[in-house]
Amino acid sequence: MKAIVIGAGLGGLLSAARLSKAGYAVEVFERLPITGGRFTNLEYEGFQLSSGAFHMFPHGPGGPLARLLEEVGADVQIVRSGQTALRVPLKKGSTDYGAGFRDIPFYDFPALLSNKDRLKTAFLIASTRKNRPAGSTLQAWIKTQVKDEWLVRLADSFCGWSLSLRSEEVPVEEVFEIIENLYRFGGPGVPMGGCKGVIDALEAVIAANGGIIRTKTEVSKILVENGKVTGVLVNGEEHEADQVISNIGHAATAGLCGEALSGEKYAGYLEMLETLQPSAGIKICLSAAEPLIGHSGVLLTPYAKRINGINEVTQVDPKLAPPGRHLTMSHQHVAPENVKDLEAEIELGLKDLKAIFPGKKYEVLLIQSYHDGWPVNRAASGTDPGNETPITGLYVVGDGAKGKGGIEVEGVALGVAATMKKILG
Repeated sequence: MKAIVIGAGLGGLLSAARLSKAGYAVEVFERLPITGGRFTNLEYEGFQLSSGAFHMFPHGPGGPLARLLEEVGADVQIVRSGQTALRVPLKKGSTDYGAGFRDIPFYDFPALLSNKDRLKTAFLIASTRKNRPAGSTLQAWIKTQVKDEWLVRLADSFCGWSLSLRSEEVPVEEVFEIIENLYRFGGPGVPMGGCKGVIDALEAVIAANGGIIRTKTEVSKILVENGKVTGVLVNGEEHEADQVISNIGHAATAGLCGEALSGEKYAGYLEMLETLQPSAGIKICLSAAEPLIGHSGVLLTPYAKRINGINEVTQVDPKLAPPGRHLTMSHQHVAPENVKDLEAEIELGLKDLKAIFPGKKYEVLLIQSYHDGWPVNRAASGTDPGNETPITGLYVVGDGAKGKGGIEVEGVALGVAATMKKILG
């Protein structure tokens, strides 16, 4: 059996590794000169910056991505991070960090609620583990059920960090799937070597099983006969395949199918693809001689104007920075209406960092934005259309086809696992 994978991002390489281990002849085509896409390292002034995703697994060594890496035999060491923390103002009622702040463990957030709201929140979280709320956004659900502005701030910070969305943009049922996964798999972890450590390990698995990865090679068409995929066209040459797995998102995949998806039969699918909205974000990478956070967990910042969260991966893997330096990275969600003015969004993020780290000395290494054709997610979390397409034998994986309740790369892994189950049984 022959499988062709379009795109050598994380989803594509996970799929190629799994299929090659199952005995498939695998060929991967990547249009860029590098592999990994938005999940690899960028070497810059001795630092190992990430091309997109943070050097972090949302569920650490016990999550879907770690389990899939172990299943395919990828040699990756994942170290569980410290506890996620919240930076909150010292002064009660304050809405910024100007009067000082303190950090509290994430799971202690109910302490900031009134006694009544604390009991109500505990009851709602317990009850929704069995009876999922639906038909609302997370923000609307909070305002209806708890009516506490602090929880809205916390929800915006968490959703902005983990999904690059505001709480008003996320279906409440998706958030409770995420919460259930937090119970099931635990908190974040850091892969040693960063994102590229994972990519290198997957490439080693693919090579050991006889698979081939071709960079600087773009697929121009997906070949289809009688509603079934038969291969791809590359540089005018046909490459036959029994299965084709695309890591470039549903819309771009449909575009490569051309007239094979024309006609009334596929109209509903194509109309659905037009409704998909990517999520956008900005990452700011900082260098400092002294720790800015001081722990390996995530620091959520619900009272910042733009920054949603920050991590400091050199607390786990010092080799991601030159000797004597720390690598700290912040992330901020960019609302659709603000994508056209990224410079203003960046300035607000930089201003936030000054308030979050007052008196701290740091250097801005690199500012990266993710939007439009190079987004955080090709389909916003909670709107992923799944991994199947109307074409038999053609599947989509990656950040546009994540599994339910999957935060970023964990969602990619869930989507790949679901696809492999359909192909391999």
